Amino acid sequence: MTQTRVLGVRVDCLDMQATLDRIDQMVQSGGQHLVATVNPEFIMRARRDSDFARVLESADLCLPDGTGVVWAARRQGCSMSGPVTGVDLIPPLAALCATRGYRLFLLGAGPGVAAELATRLRAGHPHLEVAAHPGSPDPSSDEETVNLIRAHRTQVLLVAFGAPKQELWIDRLKDRLGVAVGIGVGGAYDYLTGRVPRAPIWMRRAGLEWLHRLIRQPWRVRRMTVLPVYAIKVLSAGK
Repeated sequence: MTQTRVLGVRVDCLDMQATLDRIDQMVQSGGQHLVATVNPEFIMRARRDSDFARVLESADLCLPDGTGVVWAARRQGCSMSGPVTGVDLIPPLAALCATRGYRLFLLGAGPGVAAELATRLRAGHPHLEVAAHPGSPDPSSDEETVNLIRAHRTQVLLVAFGAPKQELWIDRLKDRLGVAVGIGVGGAYDYLTGRVPRAPIWMRRAGLEWLHRLIRQPWRVRRMTVLPVYAIKVLSAGK
């Protein structure tokens, strides 16, 4: 099985290396491709937001971001070693871009965050062509952002505006950006620059990273109220 559906939302049965291989193929093939990192909140939002559901359905890849999606996908017969999260994807993706000569652009997050991450990635990969800009999902910022991306001749674009803004932004401007691959990565820049500590490895392996985030960021509790409902609906849907 190469893909399945979790409560109606497509999830591709890929591990990290298979994801990198597919992104590599997308860049080489040309065209415009959207990659979404799907977590339970995405799935629950898509059930009530038809525009977001449309964008996810149009995505070329819907990656399993989080143990909740992996668990549900495995129940459908999807074979995968674990989640492919935005924060885990960025370092090996940067290595791929450096090796292949792909031009990477980091968009979003707070002032200076994307630029700091670009500096860190460049330090690990001196030949990496990477640029950064905080930008905004507001249409008033489109002209400046699009001009910067096009001037950089970006091939792989990472957007950290948070969901669903980042996916809707990529979809809205896909014909103007000129990039081969656009990926929404949520709060990944904050984790990779150390502004927000990640859960210990044992918690990640146990599927408890969500609990660590909740402890560190109590404001997430409102967003996480969908998780019990999500689990019940997945169980009710059966195999």
